[in-house]
Amino acid sequence: MKIAVIIPSRFGSSRFEGKPLALILGKPMIQRVYEAALGAKNVTDVVVATDDQRIAEAVSGFGGRAVMTSGENRSGTDRVAEAAARMALAMDDIVINVQGDQPLLDPRCLKHVTAPFFSDGEAGMTTLAYKIVDPREITNPKDVKVTFDVRGYALYFSRSPIPFGRDSGIPFDTYKHLGVYAYTRGFLEMFRKLPEGRLEAIEKLEQLRALEYGHKIRIVVTPYDSPEVDLPEDIPRIEALMG
Repeated sequence: MKIAVIIPSRFGSSRFEGKPLALILGKPMIQRVYEAALGAKNVTDVVVATDDQRIAEAVSGFGGRAVMTSGENRSGTDRVAEAAARMALAMDDIVINVQGDQPLLDPRCLKHVTAPFFSDGEAGMTTLAYKIVDPREITNPKDVKVTFDVRGYALYFSRSPIPFGRDSGIPFDTYKHLGVYAYTRGFLEMFRKLPEGRLEAIEKLEQLRALEYGHKIRIVVTPYDSPEVDLPEDIPRIEALMG
């Protein structure tokens, strides 16, 4: 069984055009993410899936591998699915979707996100969660929150604080969703063919599509945070965390 990391990457962005090529301590962000993924001991392939020649050339320039994909993909997941097909991965191979704006990705979390495929016969899709330690992330809509059942399966993802404590004095943890997913290629092919979900359209969270159509997502809590770069002003904060 292959375990392939595919990093969807596009140049155009209304909030931060050219983000994958923005420098983080002297290296393009996409290189930081790529090199972090290469550090995972359990993966067999790492590729960048893009529709932009500038990104492909940058990846080739640092010795990485890029797969060119269509500019018509409606989401990063669709881009990942197209790349997996171009790579001729088998339907039971595992695909890890790593967002290209996580330069602080800890490679150890990639082993965490794939672990359920080897212990849980129901696992078709998994993703990571991190227990929030910065209270500002609980109310910040850019930090997606997730709740899950006693078996570790997702109940809901939201940009709002969930759960919401009605009564003070009841202690509880809040978990942030990290943008790392894993699926069998067969599940990924099924998922990409589903119509957009109503909740997905409201929250702008494509993982809700799986829940809306009755599919389970196994949540894996990891001790390794992976802050994202959303805007140019996030870069100094990320660089400070990198030391």
